[in-house]
Order: sequence, then C-alpha cells, then structure tokens
Amino acid sequence: MADVLVLRAIRGRARSLNLNGRRLQRVPGAVGSLTQLTALHLRNNALSQLPGDVTALCNLTVLHLGNNQFAEVPEELKHLHSLEVLHMFGNRITEIPSCVCDGLKNLKSLNLNNNLIEKIPGEIEKLQCLEKLSLNHNCLRDIPKELCVLQNLCELHLGNNQLEALPEPIFLLRNLKELRVYRNNLIGLPEGLCRLGNLKILDVAGNQIQAFPSRLHEIPLQELYCEENPLLLKEPVSAIQDEEVLSLKEIAARNILSHLHNGSSLLHDQIKSHPEARRLLGNRNACALCGTWFLDMWLECVRFVDVKKRMKTSHNLHLLPVKILLCSYQCFNKRQSDIFGVAVQ
Repeated sequence: MADVLVLRAIRGRARSLNLNGRRLQRVPGAVGSLTQLTALHLRNNALSQLPGDVTALCNLTVLHLGNNQFAEVPEELKHLHSLEVLHMFGNRITEIPSCVCDGLKNLKSLNLNNNLIEKIPGEIEKLQCLEKLSLNHNCLRDIPKELCVLQNLCELHLGNNQLEALPEPIFLLRNLKELRVYRNNLIGLPEGLCRLGNLKILDVAGNQIQAFPSRLHEIPLQELYCEENPLLLKEPVSAIQDEEVLSLKEIAARNILSHLHNGSSLLHDQIKSHPEARRLLGNRNACALCGTWFLDMWLECVRFVDVKKRMKTSHNLHLLPVKILLCSYQCFNKRQSDIFGVAVQ
C-alpha cells in the first residue's frame, strides 16, 4: 500500500507525502524520485534506517521520523540542505553523529525527545539557524558550551535528563525566550542567566536548587516554575562570629584587588605580564553590601524578593530566594533587614 501511495505521489508531482502508521520497516525506494517533495511524514512505523537515495530530496523542508526504531540520527540527513524541521522523538537514539550537523545549516526546529541520548556533539554550533531545540526525556549529563553560540535559539527544552549544571556562557543565547530544564539534578543556575533579557519562561521544577542567581528577579520573566526544589525558607540567622581569619593568599589578593579597584595603572600593567595572576584575580567576587572585591573567602547569603506581582509562579510562590555574597562578618552584621545568612544543617 505504501508503494502505491508513493507511485501516486510521483504521478501527481506531490509536494507532501504522508506514510504515518503504515508499519513500515523500510522506506519505499521510489521515495528518492520525489525530488519536488517538501514534506515527508514517516511517523509511527518500525524504521531503523534511511535509504541512500533519500539524499536526492533536495527540496525537503519538513521530515517526521518520530516513534520509529532509529538507534542514531541517520548520517544521510547531512545531505538535506533545505531541511528546516526534523522530528525524531520516541526512537532509540543514543548518538548524534557530529557529521550530521555539517549539512543542516538551515534547520530551525529539532525534536529529539524521548530517546537515550547521552551527549550533544560540540558541532551543534554549526546549526546557526536553529530556533527550537527539544531534548526532553534523554540521558544528558552536561551541555556543551558550543550550544551557547546558537544566536537564533528561542526555545531550549532539556527536561527529564541528568544535568548537574548549565554552561556558564548561556548568557550568549541573547534571543532565548523559553528555557525548560525541569526534573534534572541542578543544584544551582549560572549568574549569566540573569543577562538573558528576552527570557520569558523559566521552568526549573524538580531540581535541587536552594537559591537563585542574584539578579534573576530583574529578568522580565512572565512565568517561573520551581516547585519540588528545596528552596531556602525565610528564617532569621545570626552570625556566630564577629570576624574571619583570612588566608595569606586572600589577604594579598584583597590588597591587590583594592589597588586595582582604585585605578592603579602601574599594578594593572604588571598584572598583564602575569597570566596566572590575571586568571586568578579575574575570578573575583564583589560584596553585595560594601562593593569590596575579594577572592574566595566569602559569606553566602540570600535576599528574598517578592515576585508574585511580576510573573506567574508555581504554587503561588511569593518570595524568591536569590544568592548574594558578602565579604566579611563585619558586613554581615551590618546588613539590611532583608538579607539572611544561610544556616548549615
């Protein structure tokens, strides 16, 4: 029956062919003759590979291969230079061959939900037209930093994976409007997330997050979902110390940072010739209260921000805990009433 449909499509010079749910174990060979085809639907079959002559479909823009038995994204796809939409959800895919990204430079939407993918190749940076990437329900443990150069990416769906962190350069995704990373193993979010000025929807439900980046509440979010996270509660904590014992490294670093902060051009020039010192000092932090620069001796605190009036939140969340860093117990004891210490259980 599928072969008959293909023959009819050839005679009618069809631009779309629907072979969904035909129990196909192979793609009919004559499909390669449909060079005028722009949409090919092969969902809900038993396909595990594509024939070589599928590469002749030079006008194909939409390809549906969802709910089949593919073990990897077929390498033949790299020849489909016009492809804009690719659905391969519900297969058995464990790998995305890096070479596939070479030819899919016009791809705008990629759906690989419900597979067994453990790694995204760094070559994904070649998909510069990509606007929507969906990899929900896979086995991802990390995200390559190369993904962050996809300037046209508007939606990123990574729910139900095994992610422990998001890449620091995520702030490069300037056009990102929707980020869904629910049900992973995230213990925090990168500060760079606060620079995504177009982000409207953030879903981090079901992770291990206790507090959010310091300026998250400044993003014009419309929806925030964070249920099933061990968020910090607003319970006052007093300091048990009045001063800290700084290491020699920290004392030296704070002294140098203080001079740099005050505009010492001589010291600035000297630091330039010492790359290791430049790298070390480049990882400085700033006290949220007094603005002092420091290296790695700090007190982690939280400020509770009322976000209920600004955005839709899960479970009627009113107060959002955001992280801030203080340079000393002296600053901690002089803090404003809306800053709280994080108690160690």
